[in-house]
Amino acid sequence: MAIISSKKQPPEPNGEPKQRRESAKAASTNNILQAEAAIDEQDRQEESIRPQRFADYIGQKDLKDVLDIAIKAAKSRGEVLDHLLLYGPPGLGKTTMAMILASEMGVNYKITSAPALERPRDIVGLLVNMKPGDILFVDEIHRLSRMTEEILYPAMEDYRLDITIGKGSSARIRSLPLSKFTLVGATTRVGALTSPLRDRFGLVQKLRFYEVDELSKIVLRSAELLKTPVTEDGAAEIARRSRGTPRIANRLLKRVRDYAQVKLSGEITESVASEALQLFQVDPCGLDWTDRQMLSVIIEQFNGGPVGLETMAAATGEDTQTIEEVYEPYLMQIGYLTRTPRGRMATKAAYKHLGFTPPSEQLSLL
Repeated sequence: MAIISSKKQPPEPNGEPKQRRESAKAASTNNILQAEAAIDEQDRQEESIRPQRFADYIGQKDLKDVLDIAIKAAKSRGEVLDHLLLYGPPGLGKTTMAMILASEMGVNYKITSAPALERPRDIVGLLVNMKPGDILFVDEIHRLSRMTEEILYPAMEDYRLDITIGKGSSARIRSLPLSKFTLVGATTRVGALTSPLRDRFGLVQKLRFYEVDELSKIVLRSAELLKTPVTEDGAAEIARRSRGTPRIANRLLKRVRDYAQVKLSGEITESVASEALQLFQVDPCGLDWTDRQMLSVIIEQFNGGPVGLETMAAATGEDTQTIEEVYEPYLMQIGYLTRTPRGRMATKAAYKHLGFTPPSEQLSLL
């Protein structure tokens, strides 16, 4: 059972293994634009910049309006909030939204993840300890095991737990009543959920990417909480390179803060943010070194494509899954890369961004 805890783990007797230290050092620069939460982002400082109320939550206006109505309706009827499924790319605030729901409803919450609920007793232990109205947040819920899903079905619908006692012909099922609770599931792959589980959520909502002005406000708010002086132009410069994701914006803010404190006076201006992010190899469009390398390989070695996934993986030194799941989505979102039946192709916008002359005629996609 994996519930978020603030208790620190004891250090290893001989310190951190050398191999782990070297791997972490090599990945530190490459992972600065990854939307997945890093280990060091689970500390108290990360929790301190999370908004605690809807009034402090910036962006996602449509989602906030829907949830605000649901909360007020549930409170007026004296009922628990309906089960909620949040989906969207990582780093957009799904966990934060679950915490805000608990705060607005005036109840407690527990946070876990689907991979941690391997055995039936893991989810059973959580369910039996839920108090009336409590919120159970399950991250990456599409990775739940089949047996855990079966336990959740009656728990979500009828607030009961069906337990099998005994074996063989003497086996019998005993139902235990549960306190009425709210399950909040979060996933980056809503299509991977089974239909029976997805249909049991009363609310299914998507989180969208953030606009630059919204991210600028988030950077300014985080800087104020971190006691870091930043100008509006400096916040906007960080926001433009954050790929529409608050988690990346906060991560870049911390790295720029370090640069400003060590190299300069400490205040983050537009020029300071630009210099710092250039040092971390994050360009004005939010591309890092690996993104630019992929596009350069397609343009220089394969004349802009099309090029197959396996060939691109061999040419760049990245594995195919990393290319498909980490690098390609953002390049396609900003219009620098296209997928065709024959392979990947760089667009004219990618040519211009990298300083190459676009071809007069692009190859047909058919």
